[in-house]
Amino acid sequence: HSAPNVLNSRAKLVSLRHHRVNLTVTMLAMKKVVLLAIAASSASAFAFSPRASVNSAAKTMSVPAVTQFPAKTSPSTSMALSATGGAAAVAEEDSGANLAETLKVGSYFALWYLFNIGYNIYNKQALNALAFPWTIATIQMATGILYFAPLWALGLRKAPKLSGADLKTLLPIALCHTGVHVGAVIALGAGAVSFAHIVKASEPVVTCAANAALLGEVLPMKVYATLLPIIGGVAIASMKELSFTFLALAAAMLSNVSSSLRGVLSKKTMSGKKIGENLDAQNLYAVLTAMSTLLLIPMMLAIEGTGFIPAFKAAVEAGSFTNKSLSTLLLLGGATYYLYNEVAFLALGKVNPVTHAVGNTIKRVVIIVASVVAFKTPMSTGSIIGSSIAIFGTLLYSLAMNSVKK
Repeated sequence: HSAPNVLNSRAKLVSLRHHRVNLTVTMLAMKKVVLLAIAASSASAFAFSPRASVNSAAKTMSVPAVTQFPAKTSPSTSMALSATGGAAAVAEEDSGANLAETLKVGSYFALWYLFNIGYNIYNKQALNALAFPWTIATIQMATGILYFAPLWALGLRKAPKLSGADLKTLLPIALCHTGVHVGAVIALGAGAVSFAHIVKASEPVVTCAANAALLGEVLPMKVYATLLPIIGGVAIASMKELSFTFLALAAAMLSNVSSSLRGVLSKKTMSGKKIGENLDAQNLYAVLTAMSTLLLIPMMLAIEGTGFIPAFKAAVEAGSFTNKSLSTLLLLGGATYYLYNEVAFLALGKVNPVTHAVGNTIKRVVIIVASVVAFKTPMSTGSIIGSSIAIFGTLLYSLAMNSVKK
């Protein structure tokens, strides 16, 4: 009877080993899923996606990837730590620090996605109630001033110091920033939120054309090849979009062109320059917000006049809103617009370019899905296929661009 017992023992041992291997693989997979879930729980077209760099205190127009490396120790120190068991304590401390950093980055991504989803929903609700996109865009832009002005006034954030020449340098960029926002708002009002974001996925195509035309930048063929699925996907989605309007398409493309020109102008006018004092990434965005507000006010009055005021009163009298609820909706749209851009700087400054590309792609998918659910917007099979191809193309483009930069 001993031989069968030995065989059974060996079989159990082999089974146990297989079980341990499967458990290890499962745990690794779960870890990846958890990390992905942290990122996916987050909500550019990333409204502010500058690419140029400035030799100022903050490299103002770019968000550098931050990579953390453990502190180096000398061989003798390492031996001493190992001998005393200190290495285990250091490893445990590093593990705790890495976990804290992961949670911090995850919270940034979560807030970025959350504010972005909130903005798109609040914006669409406001536009459904009040068909005054220029006025709503102005209110949203001006709301940001209520956020950063107190920070400057109370000394919680150093206020930037800019000369007339600095403001002149920033003016063309502020004009483009205005176009990015107002184009997106008009597109969201004229069509479905999902369609606006599908069209905005084609921004890389415009960026490549603008860089080639204005900067003479020629990229490798593998980068241009990734534009084909973007163009094809947007074309398919547009043809099959149930809520298609030419105004939504044109406005979304205006936003794309403005965003691309903003990046090109940033490289051309600001690269290598020191612009003012205390002009870090957040303060630069704040300054552009203030300048865009001043630019939008006369445009708003010229195009829509003061018709927003009687329309607001009519919406309240119709019983759909109260003065408070409609005012709150407008303010929430402005607050979430500014905050998702503010948090985006914090999130993107903590990750490498590949994670940035993946996170931005997931963000667009999350916004489209959230808007479809929130507004019960029907999407045809062709629209779903086209949007999927286009969004996947933007991911390939980002990865290809990152490989070129390396």
